[in-house]
This record gives sequence, C-alpha cells and structure tokens, in this order.
Amino acid sequence: MAASATAAVFSGLCFHRRAESSKRILSSKTQAVSDIGFVTSQLSGLKISYDVSSQLPTPIFTPSLPGLQPIVARRICPFTGKKANKANKISFSAHKTKKLQFVNLQYKRIWWEGGKRFLKLRLSTKAIKTIEKNGLEAVAKKVGIDLRKC
Repeated sequence: MAASATAAVFSGLCFHRRAESSKRILSSKTQAVSDIGFVTSQLSGLKISYDVSSQLPTPIFTPSLPGLQPIVARRICPFTGKKANKANKISFSAHKTKKLQFVNLQYKRIWWEGGKRFLKLRLSTKAIKTIEKNGLEAVAKKVGIDLRKC
C-alpha cells in the first residue's frame, strides 16, 4: 500500500484516507450516497465505499396505486347505518363547542345457522336487539348484506 493512503476492510466496507482531503476546508456535514455508492466523510476525510444494490432495504408495503390509503374500520353500524352525531358541548357559561357523539358499537360473535359458523360482527346495540328479535338472516336480507363475505 502507498504511504498516502491506508485501507482497512471491516464487514464489507472499505475505508480509504485521502491525502488531498486534508488540504481542503472541511465542512461539518457528510455528503449523501451517490449513484456509485461512495460516501465521503467531511469530518475525518475517509472515503467509504460499499455495494449499494445489496444494502437497499426491501419495501414492506408497496401499493399498486399510489393514491390508495389503508383500510380503516369506520365507526358505523353496517346493519342499521348509525354513525356519529354532531352535537354541541355546552359549558357552565353556555359556551358551545362542537363534539361527536359516537355510536355504541360492540364486537359480537353471532351464530349463523345458514353457514353453520360464527360471524364476528361490529354492531350497534340497537342492531343486536333487532337480530335477537328477527334473526340474523332476515335482518341481513332486509339490509342487503351478503353474510358469506363476513
């Protein structure tokens, strides 16, 4: 090796001290990784090289369309259509501020006789009473819900 450059190999990274880097004025920030895969540290004058293609992380979530958002469970009952009500919260001084009154939704396991299995549904308490009175299949048919997809 030459006297102006020292090299050390540590777990796939190569460090080279550059003689001309001491002649330049060094800034406190490091340069970003270029397309070739070199990073030059401005603090110590070390040139770090590595294979960029092997170090790239694999993406966890790759949506097929860029504008799609993940599906979030809404606070709405599928059987009755009940959803949050906008109301005023009135303080002691009669100051009104907006608030939401949410539906009393419960997760309920209900036996579906036609499918010979349990369905875990998120229902309002009103819908639970209606299903107990009229039956699951009758209520689902009236609302237009396909129980095979639940």
